[in-house]
Amino acid sequence: MQLSAQDVTPNNQPEYDPIMYRQGSVYRSASGKPGPEYWQNEADYKIDATLDDAKQTITGKVTITYHNNSPEALEYIWLYVEQNRFTETSRGTLTTPVMGNRYSGDTDGGYTVSSVQAKVGKRGEASNKYLIDDTRMQVYFNEPIPAEKGVATISMNFTFKIPEAGMDRMGRLETDNGIIYSIAQWYPRVAVFDDVKGWNTEPYLGAGEFYLEYGDFDYSVTVPYDHIVVGSGQLENPKEVLTKTEQERLEKAANSEETVYIITPDEVNNPSVTRPVSSGMVTWHFSMENTRDVSFASSKAFVWDAAKINLPSGNACLAQSVYPKEVAGDNAWGRSTEYVKGSIENYSNQWFEYPYPNAINVASNVGGMEYPGIVFCGVNSTGAGLWGVTDHEFGHIWFPMIVGSNERLYPWMDEGFNTFINHYSTLAFNDGEYPSELTQARSNLGYYTKKNRESIATYPDVVSTSNLGYTAYYKPAMGMMMLREYILGHDRFDYAFKDYIKTWAYKHPQPSDFFNAMENAAGENLNWFWRGWFYGNGNVDIAINRVQPFRGAYVVMLDNRGDIPMPVKLKVTYTDGTEELKELPVEIWQRGDSWNYLLKTDKELESVEIDPDKLTPDINSSNDVWPNDMYKK
Repeated sequence: MQLSAQDVTPNNQPEYDPIMYRQGSVYRSASGKPGPEYWQNEADYKIDATLDDAKQTITGKVTITYHNNSPEALEYIWLYVEQNRFTETSRGTLTTPVMGNRYSGDTDGGYTVSSVQAKVGKRGEASNKYLIDDTRMQVYFNEPIPAEKGVATISMNFTFKIPEAGMDRMGRLETDNGIIYSIAQWYPRVAVFDDVKGWNTEPYLGAGEFYLEYGDFDYSVTVPYDHIVVGSGQLENPKEVLTKTEQERLEKAANSEETVYIITPDEVNNPSVTRPVSSGMVTWHFSMENTRDVSFASSKAFVWDAAKINLPSGNACLAQSVYPKEVAGDNAWGRSTEYVKGSIENYSNQWFEYPYPNAINVASNVGGMEYPGIVFCGVNSTGAGLWGVTDHEFGHIWFPMIVGSNERLYPWMDEGFNTFINHYSTLAFNDGEYPSELTQARSNLGYYTKKNRESIATYPDVVSTSNLGYTAYYKPAMGMMMLREYILGHDRFDYAFKDYIKTWAYKHPQPSDFFNAMENAAGENLNWFWRGWFYGNGNVDIAINRVQPFRGAYVVMLDNRGDIPMPVKLKVTYTDGTEELKELPVEIWQRGDSWNYLLKTDKELESVEIDPDKLTPDINSSNDVWPNDMYKK
């Protein structure tokens, strides 16, 4: 007899099929590693800038040495000029809701750019042709940059007014003893040219952050003589900008497990004590290698302290904090350096060693924002709040400063992974002095069932601002938690995730690279999980339908009433008080949404419970336990 179409039993195989294009190439292997011909371009920067405290402007010159390692000759390059976001006519301003949001910003700023020169090689003819469109700048060459190790230089002068409200990423903070300038997105930066999209030129609108090439930086910042400057990388001229006492205190801090003052609260705004000169302007010179960005902070209002960070290799670096005297003391920023030290040491030991010479926390009007080696955190944060924002912003050193994902498109690879590692850092700090927000997997079930929820895959500039905390931070972090605690276990997950970090350090992974890396190193097909949790918008709801005796044993009848399959962990309790944990693989749902599990035992069954540790955000706990009130007669 021939079966007709209606006789075919439908199954759930499509949920287990590969998600997105994940085949390997010479550039990106199917194992989730860079391929044998993987390439990425490099941008090295020489920057000289001046901060005008009276006009509140930055004026400078940048020279970029661009290395074209791609197999394609380039007739132009794209740069980001992100200070243009702070104008009335910018795309970001025009797409900001009337009532404003976190990413509202000043509208009286923007770049003035001049003296543009672009030249290929050492002897090429210079071009001054360029186009600026919103937050992007296209610079043209008179001849293409040759493929595979061709070199070009681009230079220009720039100036901009420092915004007071810089979209919660940079700005100016008024304090009792002067303004704290938190300076970021401050020089024209080269966009990424990669093997996936070519030029990545998404405009700077608001929620979408950054995607930048790696390179070496040499930068100098000239400021009023009474300012202290802290910046990404290494201070190259401490003898010129610091007093002998400050140099000695820094040396002491570099060997101290306890926090050491470089400038005490009583010394703030007393330049006769804290400054080696008594007038004029002073230039602070910094350098940083193999980084995607640099930022700095400047003020005459800084209390400054520091302590030693111990790294697993036996090397050390320096934790530093700068903050106004109004928030000094152990109830507030007096513990900042302790927090920085604890955070960096934890991530270095658990995942990948911290690569920079300094880790600097700046008290700012910015609520929380990260840059290589330096972060800006809310000046009024205290206690658990200051620990949380400090730990989160420094967690970003690993994602996306070391693992250079595209934040503008995939914030879950940056915010989500970071929120995940923050959980374990918080548990470890002072044996759990502060609580972790991820401890309860079922504490945010209201979001998962609301009608206007959006998926993790939604772009940050598209997602509703009210949903961004879930799509970029909480939900992907919960996904990583489920992978480690419920699906793969610590050993398999940790090996795979650390291998992913090591493999893609200072490179540009795509979502498919992460999926491939985790599956290959953990030895598990996780298509169903990536599709359901990261790219879908459904929920987990595994249920016990009923339990009944069967031939001297029991049959536990299970249903998948949700949208995402999930391995099943059952806590079985017998009337004699003994317990067993039974684990069923995710493949039980591959043929359909019901499964009968034969529980072999000669004991009398008292109860069965799904996910006894509540590690999955199952939206209906009422059907997780047998027996329950629904079945009592």
